[in-house]
Amino acid sequence: MPDEPQTPTHSPARTLTRPADPPAPTGPAARSVPATAAAPPSAWLTRLLVVGLVLAALNLRPAITSLGALLEEVRTGLHMSGGVAGLLTSVPPLCFAVFGIAAPRLARRFGGAAVVCAGMVAIAVGVAVRPFAGGTPGFLAASALALMGIALSNVLMPVIVKRYFPDRVGTMTGLYSMALALGTSLAAAVTVPLTSALGGGWRAGLGVWAILAVLAALPWIPVVRGHRTSTRPAPSGDAAPSAGASSSAGAAPSAGAAPAAGPRVARSRTAWALACFFGLQATGAYITMGWLPQIFRDAGVPAGTAGVLLAVTMVMGVPLAFVIPRVAGRMRQQGPIVIALGLAGLAGYAGLLAAPAAGAWLWAVLLGISNCAFPLVLTMIGMRARTDTGVVRLSAFAQCAGYLLSVPGPILVGALYQHSGGWTAPLTLMAALIVPQVAAGVLAGRDRTIEDEA
Repeated sequence: MPDEPQTPTHSPARTLTRPADPPAPTGPAARSVPATAAAPPSAWLTRLLVVGLVLAALNLRPAITSLGALLEEVRTGLHMSGGVAGLLTSVPPLCFAVFGIAAPRLARRFGGAAVVCAGMVAIAVGVAVRPFAGGTPGFLAASALALMGIALSNVLMPVIVKRYFPDRVGTMTGLYSMALALGTSLAAAVTVPLTSALGGGWRAGLGVWAILAVLAALPWIPVVRGHRTSTRPAPSGDAAPSAGASSSAGAAPSAGAAPAAGPRVARSRTAWALACFFGLQATGAYITMGWLPQIFRDAGVPAGTAGVLLAVTMVMGVPLAFVIPRVAGRMRQQGPIVIALGLAGLAGYAGLLAAPAAGAWLWAVLLGISNCAFPLVLTMIGMRARTDTGVVRLSAFAQCAGYLLSVPGPILVGALYQHSGGWTAPLTLMAALIVPQVAAGVLAGRDRTIEDEA
């Protein structure tokens, strides 16, 4: 998805076995076909990848939103203060920043599909273990394991989509973003009633989500095996590996292959704007996921209804996460979408300040619309680089730097809530952060790529 048509380039190994490429497309088509794109080796692998992407995306948020729905019970059960609970809501972005930076190196070493599969296993183990780890340190450690799996998958999802579906980046990004939003809202909506059905203990209500992660790991196993089969060394006498072998998504390069050259992302203003936009939208999202049920409960809304309201906020991303990437992919600049989402967020926070219980459903909807900055920024990551190498570096940079930027937000909100005894100061802070978020998003949405700047 480069911003301007480019003549495709290929590595020497690939040009030995592939016929000459057709003339570079122009117009919208040129903006969606990267220079290093390659077709998947088989139809069955494509189908498995679609299933695997959807199931993996379903698991990228339940470990967080299920905790948000039961945060009061977890605080009581583990004897947490408000400040420690705020730290708990900051663990996800911190882990995403720390572990996400390793994703490109792990993908080169083991292959992207293998890393995503391992990520699903880590989520399953962490979610299953943390309710029974004993005490706050054990709970945090097990949560970090699950969040490590989420972090690796977060970074690699846009890369796998870019490689396998270069002409459908907006559609596929919308599909897995929609699945991500569905998993987020599902966990928020059913965790409280599911906990009641399992006997009322918060430990079972949190641990049951490990089953979904186990299911998500299954499609990736044959995908990983397919990659290994397609990337076996060619028999002696063959001049070069086949095009299918050289183009397997996530496959590690051969030992003798030179590493692909890529842009120096840290020198790009667009990359920094994307990182700031990503970090500020993540700040709002994780504050919402961690604290929104508590805001409603403190306003007199029953616990079950507060969980449903969080689900409403999250479920808004299901249709919008599919629509927004497709619309953004057809626009040369995404600034207007950024501004519209920011205005929805400002209106939602203002409503929570003025009448949190009376307009609860409307505020939940508005905040859900605002949180759709996440699928937008994922789409922009793909649009701001021309090649697979550029996308993986930009994805890792924007997400790791962005999540690191978002770490203080939930902690500060928890501390303000504890010391002020109310939500006026925290909500004012959350509304104020929308302004720089919109500014960074408009800059990141300009019609250019990191290769132009770095």
